[in-house]
Amino acid sequence: MSALVHEHMRAVLKVYLKCLINDVIVYTQHANRKTIKTMDVVYALKRQGQMLYGFNSGLSKITKK
Repeated sequence: MSALVHEHMRAVLKVYLKCLINDVIVYTQHANRKTIKTMDVVYALKRQGQMLYGFNSGLSKITKK
């Protein structure tokens, strides 16, 4: 039984990762780069409805008083 679950999970994970990697490549190519950056992955995850917390694009600045 567990072998069937393992096989099914591998298939689902493979499809998910293919879609994610495809989105990451699209973001990288759109920026005319050959190197994938962290934010490419963050934006691809966000596009798929997943949020990865702890990474910031650097656009927001912290101001001290």
